[in-house]
Amino acid sequence: MKFLSLLFGFCVFLSISLPAQTSSVPKLIWKVDRINLGTLLEEEGFRTAEFEFTVTQSGPFHLVQVSPECGCTTVSFSKDTLALGQRGSIKVAFDPSSSAGYFSKLILVQGGGTHVQDSIYLEGISIPYPKDLEQNYPVKIGSLGFRMKKISMGDVFDNEPKIKFIEFFNHGTSSLEKNAFTFVAPSYIKLEPLQDKVRPQERGLIQLTYDASQRPELGAVVDLVTFTWNKNADSSVQLEVLADLFDYFAPITKDQLNEVPQLFISQKVIELGDINSSTVIRKSIELKNLGKKTLELRKIQDNCECLVVEASKNTLAPGEQMELLLTFDPVGRKGIDQRNIYIFTNDPVNPVQLLVIKSRVD
Repeated sequence: MKFLSLLFGFCVFLSISLPAQTSSVPKLIWKVDRINLGTLLEEEGFRTAEFEFTVTQSGPFHLVQVSPECGCTTVSFSKDTLALGQRGSIKVAFDPSSSAGYFSKLILVQGGGTHVQDSIYLEGISIPYPKDLEQNYPVKIGSLGFRMKKISMGDVFDNEPKIKFIEFFNHGTSSLEKNAFTFVAPSYIKLEPLQDKVRPQERGLIQLTYDASQRPELGAVVDLVTFTWNKNADSSVQLEVLADLFDYFAPITKDQLNEVPQLFISQKVIELGDINSSTVIRKSIELKNLGKKTLELRKIQDNCECLVVEASKNTLAPGEQMELLLTFDPVGRKGIDQRNIYIFTNDPVNPVQLLVIKSRVD
């Protein structure tokens, strides 16, 4: 009996204490708990973001303290008491002169009444004002200075647009008004100045948005964009936009692994050894679909005109295989040589696979 009494008492203790330790619904629901300010120029001063929240539990609530991790951010908030369903906000200001490059700042939130402890984050990229304008903006186009003439977007996937910021310096004598900005670009590229006005001897930013879903292409691509203000020839600029385009595939579970297309390549590195520059080399490798769905060969891209890659078909049924024919003409080349071939497929685990051809040309 004594043992049963102790057991009963322990169970009662658990039934009372466990609900107090866990909560299925957070006490605050944030509209967003992480805000990206984008690219900030030091000379523009503080940039402010507002975090909005909703109280989800009954009982009076008020913010007691909001603590940023460093002095580069300042906060303002109301201590008014809020009830269930009411909304509040916290304003956070960041000083871009405090850092250079990417930043992520933690802000701790403490509330009274329901004993809230939470975290929010402020992110972005800060660009300090250059000490040497000639060194930092070596590319001169008309009255504008740029860091480079090629804009590299890096990897761009077709599930969401990618954004890049073009930084420039106004060496001219006229202000550049946002409402006078015009551009010519492919439909999948959009340009927009971020400042309403860039005065003489000031910096500006242009936001470039690349939407790969509107371009049925894969691999390395190059585009030209042209923009100007007031149709002023002195401010007309043409830049190259470089991007590597990829299909996006959502993650799959382990159980789905055997149900999707799977590309198998018999040999991924082809060692040709010592070859003569006058001898054309021909090789073949085997491609096979190990999956249970049709494999699509969406694109085969090489990095040299000296290569010819031939595929007899662009789909492989489950279990089917074929030969990929490679022709390498090393004429005019000498020394250690490496050529890359990229195979783009609908294999969601390895959508891009690389073949390498290595040789030493005499």
